[in-house]
Parts: sequence; structure tokens; C-alpha cells
Amino acid sequence: MKKIVLTLLLGACSLFSNAQEFPKIDKSVMDASYFPDNATKRAFIKDKEKQLEAEPKIRVLYSRPLKKGRTIFGDVVKFGEAWRIGANESTEILFLTDAVFGGTNVKAGRYTLIAIPTEKEWIIKLNTVNDGWGNYSYDPAFDIASVTIPTSTSDAEIEALSIVLYEKSKNIVHIKIGWDKTIAEIPVTLK
Repeated sequence: MKKIVLTLLLGACSLFSNAQEFPKIDKSVMDASYFPDNATKRAFIKDKEKQLEAEPKIRVLYSRPLKKGRTIFGDVVKFGEAWRIGANESTEILFLTDAVFGGTNVKAGRYTLIAIPTEKEWIIKLNTVNDGWGNYSYDPAFDIASVTIPTSTSDAEIEALSIVLYEKSKNIVHIKIGWDKTIAEIPVTLK
């Protein structure tokens, strides 16, 4: 009888010690975009040359807030103020090769992307402070490169903030950001 009680007691203790609460799904899910876009599937490519071509060169990690009927630019995202390009954690860019960003040579590494939007253009900053939440850790003293880019208007409304990377021309990759009816494209030259 003592063995049964002891076994039940130990079983109950182990049950409670493993009862970790999982957080609820965030309203702004985290996503990743790669260049080339098939980089995550490169292990499935049979041709060795094509597999090498699929080696990742840039990765962007970001959270995807939803429009939900709101006015985004000028209201939710204030004009003239630093914005993390997404929600939650600051948007992170990983260069797996040296690059040129806004005319500045940038070493391969992990950085934060910050935008300062206006009605017709965005100033994009590349910053060395990583793992921040929102704009709270943004310090302009740690900006290493900057580029001003025009924005364009999308014909269709983009509900969830979206980022895609594509090769505009040989070794010129565009980081295309779209949300609401605004699109901005950041050119990056791969070395």
C-alpha cells in the first residue's frame, strides 16, 4: 500500500513540475524572409550547383501586425518617428555575406532595421543594437548606415505587414516591405 501511495505521490509531483503554461499565440506572429527565397529548402535540392546557389545570403526576422481597419501610416505608425518595421521585437536583418547598404560597406552580421517614415519616403537605419523590444532600445548613436527610399502605393490593401526579398538585378537585392497601401523597397548590394 505504501508503494502505491508513494508512486501516486511521485507521479503527481512530476505532473505538476512539468506543468509549464504555454503562452497564447501572439496577435502579431513572427515570420522570416530569406534571400534567396528557397534558402530554407536547399537541403532538398539534388543538383549541387543549384544547392550552393540557394545558400542564404540575407534573412529578415519580423513580427506581422494586422491593419484591422486602422489608418496605419501617420496614425498607428507616426510620421517622423522611429519605427521597428513591425511589432514586438525589433526587426532583425542578418547578412551572411558582406554587403553595401545605403552606400556604406557593411560586414556580414546581425543588425536591426529601423524606419523613420514620412508621407512619401522612409529613412531606413541599420543599427547594431540587437534583441530590443519595440523602439525602446533604439539609440541613433549605434546607426552604422542609412538610406532614404521613396514609397509607392499598392493597388490592393495589405492586411498583414509583409516583407519579401528578391533580386532586382545582378547582386542587387531589394527588401520589399508592404503594409496597408504603402510599399517601400530597400536596395542592398551583395559583395
